[in-house]
Amino acid sequence: AAEICKMIEQAALARGTGIAKRDPAYIEKKIQAGDAVIALSEERKLAGFCYIETWDNKKYVVNSGLIVNPQFRNQGLAKRIKKKAFELSRKKYPGTKLFGITTSMAVMKINSELGYKPVTFSELTADESFWNGCRSCPNYDILTRNDRKNCLCTGMLYEPSKREIKKKQNGGRLKQIEKYHRWVRLKQVSFLKKFKKKSQLI
Repeated sequence: AAEICKMIEQAALARGTGIAKRDPAYIEKKIQAGDAVIALSEERKLAGFCYIETWDNKKYVVNSGLIVNPQFRNQGLAKRIKKKAFELSRKKYPGTKLFGITTSMAVMKINSELGYKPVTFSELTADESFWNGCRSCPNYDILTRNDRKNCLCTGMLYEPSKREIKKKQNGGRLKQIEKYHRWVRLKQVSFLKKFKKKSQLI
């Protein structure tokens, strides 16, 4: 996690662009929760990373912290990592909107290929915790001066299809049905135990 954070910070310095700093403990938490994509070389060397985060009570999902080790760049690795993170987001949170803000033209291109569209910041999450993450960015004053309407970053949004939304709704109904069935089975087991006990007494 510490190596990932250092790599992210060094990449930002090299580009001369703003980036929200990450804490190693936070990155470690994302990895343990299965909310991260890690690329390793054959020698088990860290090659790249990306994680997913939810906002507004899981109404939005972000693929963030995308980074590729300089030794493994220009090999299409960033695109592969981003695609895996995109697939993970849709699998864990079907029917949820995906968004991101970035200054990287390469990331914008990858996002466009995945179906993201450029949008104004007003179409993104209003969650204060997300925007507070921008405080460590040197461009934060630009964001605040513009009342959080725009900055040097470009906002991009992926909106799920009606089919994905329906799948999410059906998934919620299935969970409720499964929960009900478990309750019925428990009641049956409890009843049978009481019945056997009563039979033995007779």
